[in-house]
Amino acid sequence: MKNQLELPASKIFHWVNDAHDRSLKLVADLADEQLTVPKREIVNPLLWELGHTAFFYDVFLLRVLGAKEFLLPGAENLYDSFKVDHDDRWGLPLPSRKETVAYKQRVLDRVLDRLDSRQPDDADTYLYLLSVLHEDMHGEAFTYMRQTLEHPQPQLDDDVSDAAAGETGGGPLPGDVEIPGGTFQLGAAPNAPFIFDNEKWAHPVEVPPFRISRAPVTNAEFAEFVAGRGYLRRELWSHQGWVWRAKAGSAHPTCWQRGADGWLRRHFDQLVPLEPHAPVVHVNWFEAEAYCNWAGRRLPTEAEWEMAASVEPSADGKSITGRKRRYPWGDEAPTAGRANLDSRHAGCLDVGALAAGDSAFGCRQMAGNVWEWTASSFYPFPGYIVDTPYREYSAPWFGYRKVLKGGAWATRSRLISNTYRNFFLPHRNDLFAGFRTCASARGVTR
Repeated sequence: MKNQLELPASKIFHWVNDAHDRSLKLVADLADEQLTVPKREIVNPLLWELGHTAFFYDVFLLRVLGAKEFLLPGAENLYDSFKVDHDDRWGLPLPSRKETVAYKQRVLDRVLDRLDSRQPDDADTYLYLLSVLHEDMHGEAFTYMRQTLEHPQPQLDDDVSDAAAGETGGGPLPGDVEIPGGTFQLGAAPNAPFIFDNEKWAHPVEVPPFRISRAPVTNAEFAEFVAGRGYLRRELWSHQGWVWRAKAGSAHPTCWQRGADGWLRRHFDQLVPLEPHAPVVHVNWFEAEAYCNWAGRRLPTEAEWEMAASVEPSADGKSITGRKRRYPWGDEAPTAGRANLDSRHAGCLDVGALAAGDSAFGCRQMAGNVWEWTASSFYPFPGYIVDTPYREYSAPWFGYRKVLKGGAWATRSRLISNTYRNFFLPHRNDLFAGFRTCASARGVTR
């Protein structure tokens, strides 16, 4: 139906359990009053968010597979994100924390009972994976909401391998790589393991030669922009960007503070010295665009970014082959030595870390560490058809959000691939997002 990956029920069973456990761990240390948060555009009540993760399985998996009623009466009037307006979620008669966890457990038990009793076919597997990956997305949202709300860093207590615990430095990684350009198949191929509707389908895009930075922009590089009064120079900002900057009163990234000995960065509820060679994070699209204008660079388009992450060069390096990699390093699944994912380090590594994760052309950390803004607005690909049953995943958001690529340190590794498209409004600076820069190839004008 919608995926080509034959997963045994035992692996799906593990993933469902893992996503459930991660959600509970992400709120386990918070007091009940911390689950009721101030009304803000960029957060949800954490108690609502927890119930919503259970509701998704209830409505998009169990009901689709034949269940006659929700496992919590009236759940659709509480947790359906398209029936319940964002601002109304603070006034809902939500179940208590204990009742919400109990609802989540009932849903989990019902899902696992189904997996115990039958091997899912292709269509059922799609529904299970959709539900797991949806919970993974909300797990990342729990994490960046904790950052926004200045809650302590989540304590996940996961087993961390020696490889994951080892390389946290790596220093800077300056310079560009040259991408020869050519006809590129943007998007996912039908044989990809799991495909969200907005990735469909791979289609030819002609991309001129370009240069793209080997690594994302670092804190030290962005600090030069701040020191150069980049936030105050109107000519560097688009009209919408300047309106945002003026309204927000921003003169530096949202989590930066001046200290006696230089910049500090707020990491959850702690202030830490700004790491010079880590990627700048919690900057929005407008800030990225202004930095590029200051640096005489630009953001890569989605096609350029995906091309740099996934294509392989010809033997002489002067053209591209027709092969696309699933991940920057190849088709093998992410590992701790290739990508900073799954909250292994609870933060960003230096941009020079994890050389084993380089793309064929030599771009580093195009998976993990920080999401990367692209120049492209979020639109459907040619021939787009909305997927069922989750018709609201992509279609309501086309046209006024920006595409992000690659994944962040808090993103689950089973979610990301080179073709995965994240999408947010350009003013959002609460995400674990940064950017890398791009330029036309030498001797090529656009």
